[in-house]
Amino acid sequence: MSDTKTSLFTTIKSFNKNFWIASFMELMERWAWYGIYTLLGLYLVGSTDTGGLGFDHIQKGNIMGNIVGILYFLPLIFGVIADRIGYKVSLIISYIIMISGYYLLGEVNTYWSVYMVFLLVAVGAAFFKPVASAIVARNTDETTGTMGFGIFYMMVNIGGFIGPAMSSGLRTTYGWKIIFVQAAIVIGINLILLLLFYNEPKVEKPKNSILEAIKESILGIFEALKDVRLGILLLLMIGFWTMFNQLFNTLPNFIEDWVNSASISNWLNEKLPALGSLITQDGQVKPEWFTNIDSLMIILFQITISFFVIKMRHINAVIRGAIIATIGIGLTFYSGSVWFTIIGTMIFAIGEMMSSPTVSSFIALITPKGKEGLYQGTYFLPVAASYFVTSIISGSLYQSWSDKLSLLKKEMAGRNIEMPEVVTKEEFIEKGSKALNMSISGFEKQFNLKAETIDWTTVKQSFTDLASSKSIDINQIHFPFSKNEYFALAEQKLGMSHWDMTNMLWETYNPNKIWFVIVGIGIFSIISLAIYDKMIIRPLEKKAAK
Repeated sequence: MSDTKTSLFTTIKSFNKNFWIASFMELMERWAWYGIYTLLGLYLVGSTDTGGLGFDHIQKGNIMGNIVGILYFLPLIFGVIADRIGYKVSLIISYIIMISGYYLLGEVNTYWSVYMVFLLVAVGAAFFKPVASAIVARNTDETTGTMGFGIFYMMVNIGGFIGPAMSSGLRTTYGWKIIFVQAAIVIGINLILLLLFYNEPKVEKPKNSILEAIKESILGIFEALKDVRLGILLLLMIGFWTMFNQLFNTLPNFIEDWVNSASISNWLNEKLPALGSLITQDGQVKPEWFTNIDSLMIILFQITISFFVIKMRHINAVIRGAIIATIGIGLTFYSGSVWFTIIGTMIFAIGEMMSSPTVSSFIALITPKGKEGLYQGTYFLPVAASYFVTSIISGSLYQSWSDKLSLLKKEMAGRNIEMPEVVTKEEFIEKGSKALNMSISGFEKQFNLKAETIDWTTVKQSFTDLASSKSIDINQIHFPFSKNEYFALAEQKLGMSHWDMTNMLWETYNPNKIWFVIVGIGIFSIISLAIYDKMIIRPLEKKAAK
């Protein structure tokens, strides 16, 4: 017993300065990333009168799905580059790119500008991802590796909890743009820490060129995928990760659209006003706090869950975790009940804690000796692929089945109630300038559209007068009208309160039916993994036992 305790404390004390710097930098990088990403879906489709961009869910799905998919593919290349130019130089490049990207993300407001700037952030994050892990690996050994990566994983989740918590408070007090400034500052702290305290040890760098190394890396991945055990496992895990992604890419929007959390909000503001002011807004609990339950659960219970998982076969743990996660994510979308959302997220977190870390461990178990790095390098392939699938579910599928604005437009049209088009300021400027044959900058100057406050009544009159003087038809040009304004006008014309209208849409269109797709993907993954175990893994285990 004493040996175990001594070993534990001795192991922790044995980690050098670079290990702790890398672990802290991971915490800060996750703080910046999740401080943005957890709230990004809300920001992208948010009403323009509250600082959101007013995008539709198809645009949101493309930005949050496709770009993150690219992010998880890039480390296969960037890790090879980092080995040759050095980790410190790689991190400097990564941080400069991320600082620029995060700051600019709060300054752009059109679809393609947001898409390209977020892609810039992804490139910086992809440069960071393999380097931080490599520094930890370089500063641990066979006896300290498990503890080292356990601490590293804990840092990931601490950062993943702090980031959204900080952004949630900041965006309520100062508006949306401050969360992007926060992310840039957090990465700036990482850059200062790197420059002042990280000393890169002298190591022999690979002698082949970067292009040769990238080619070898890609060919090695294809070689590894020829292993049936690995290739099929990674293919099946696409479903699991697609289901997991809904927690960040789809659930916050579903909560904002359909979950009435007024009872919890009222209780918090009455009994715990300090906490209520942080996590509630406009009489509702902010959606990002429901998602953050997942990170909090991992921080509190990962060690306990891991203890129980150790006693299971690896593949059994993955399958059982997938079953629990499927039940949890299904509950969050099944009902508009706030308690289903909370309990479902907690159940999902338990499944995630069982499955996610175990997959990497299982890959290690089936890895031929001497190919550990190669096989572990394939871990992010199903994660990357899953984001491309997620872009469809959280994008076009949600837009069609579950987006409250889309369903309300359909309802108003079905009742023959005339409503204005929902149009952003940027869309008006783009179409208005084109109609008047003016440059965008000239159009903005003509109608003083860069002013901090805009008198839209004056703008409408001036725009109409100018178009009339030029005999230009502007009937197809719609003036800015926000999502919130559309909801308010619809409530007025229907003679309903906001939540009465929401309940009417729920009962009419069943927006929760998206849960069939999400849970269906989970069930398919569970059945496929069970077949994989029976047909491939168990026969190999029996063969090895003989």
